[in-house]
Amino acid sequence: MSLKPNPQIKIKHTQIFINNEWHNSASGKVFPVLNPATAEKICDVQEGDKADAEKAIQAAKKAFQIGSTWRTMDASERGRLLYKFGDLMEQNHEYLANLQSLENGKTFKDSCGDVIFAIRTIRYFAGCADKIHGKTIPGDGDTFTYTRLEPVGVCGLIIPWNFPVLLFCNKFGPAIAAGNTIVLKPAEQTPLTSIYLASLVLEAGFPPGVVNVVPGYGPTAGGALTASHDVDKVSFTGSTEVGKLIQQAAGQSNTKRITLEMGGKSPLVICNDVDVDEAVVIAHNALFMNHGQCCCAGSRTFVHEDIYDEFVKKSTALAMKRVVGDPFDDKTVQGPQIDDEQFAKIFDLIESGKKEGAKLECGGGRHGSKGYFVQPTVFSNVQDHMRIAKEEIFGPVMQIFKFKTLDEAIERSNNTEYGLAAGIITKDINKAILYSNAVRAGTIWVNCFFSGSAQTPFGGYKMSGQGREFGTDALHEYCEIKTVTIKIPQKNS
Repeated sequence: MSLKPNPQIKIKHTQIFINNEWHNSASGKVFPVLNPATAEKICDVQEGDKADAEKAIQAAKKAFQIGSTWRTMDASERGRLLYKFGDLMEQNHEYLANLQSLENGKTFKDSCGDVIFAIRTIRYFAGCADKIHGKTIPGDGDTFTYTRLEPVGVCGLIIPWNFPVLLFCNKFGPAIAAGNTIVLKPAEQTPLTSIYLASLVLEAGFPPGVVNVVPGYGPTAGGALTASHDVDKVSFTGSTEVGKLIQQAAGQSNTKRITLEMGGKSPLVICNDVDVDEAVVIAHNALFMNHGQCCCAGSRTFVHEDIYDEFVKKSTALAMKRVVGDPFDDKTVQGPQIDDEQFAKIFDLIESGKKEGAKLECGGGRHGSKGYFVQPTVFSNVQDHMRIAKEEIFGPVMQIFKFKTLDEAIERSNNTEYGLAAGIITKDINKAILYSNAVRAGTIWVNCFFSGSAQTPFGGYKMSGQGREFGTDALHEYCEIKTVTIKIPQKNS
């Protein structure tokens, strides 16, 4: 299929989606969505707040009631609806990719890839819908025991701006496959893709109230979901700071179930037995993918002292070749950062790296004069105490550290509050296994990075979160286990 970039696409939907209907905000407010490549307004979107979120929650609660169309629907029929939704995504692949690039700034080519991954994710969970089942258990005594996996209930799904289409689907898919109803709040920077996906939900034929989308800001629309006693679960992807607030709100309300996928500062260890050219490419992509705006990015590159100078030289040369610019231009590999706040944060951390003694090998400045473009940046001589070594930059800034022994690299890899991912590049299987077993992170990549699929669970240790997304483990995050024990009579009465 040949897909064409088009920055002039028509915006089809800007309203709140509740109970299979389009609504304006209760307050009458709207908020602007900006194109990060130009910093110019794309359109205004209806601004949902607590009143709108509550309306959506009640619609989802009603749709989840015992005896409702949704609760009595066969699991295989839930799967059919998900397959239909995935088919509609495929039919609208070009529009979705263009819409995401317009509001997010990632290249059109990358957006096309995101949509493909999202479709595969939906189809994976569609196939899982009628395969969610419990166990029979040989209990003690004259009893028969079995378990049921039942949906949790009303789920609040809060997604960030860096992968808006994919993250919609990797929460929507398992939640719906398991039989829950949802209220989804997209990031205020990228609401348009979620709102458009809601229109495909409607076209696919989901019953009213099962899926609701409320665009708005975190403290209001998102806060209403986390504080509500009628929301049974919240799944959140975003910063560790906000994740902590969600944990607090969950405990202060109805101790709702939560899944959190939060920040990261993932190490990537390059041993001295590698092909340096190959390792440079893997490490480059591990950091610069999605303009550095990826929570599991390999943002702490540890290189063995024997190959350090060569690695730094080649990494710098590769970074300087990156083409930064218009995300709809086929030659571009790096578009803008998401907004002015993120833009300013990146430069604050770049300045801190300079002041604390890291060596700026290339970049470090603004690219162009319009939009939120950052030059591909490489620091060498980075030390563990520096801010750029500890804080999540979330931008195209590579930090290269030097190490001497694998034991040292393991200790330094674990010396972080995060634990989302890690990687090692080596030809020695013993080193790979030792490192994989010793590092406390949810995903370990060996001789690769960012390799994943809808089947493979993803999530963090420590302050990178709790729970898992993707794979059958994600389904369990949206289910309750019910144990049923029946006394067996010993003889006919």
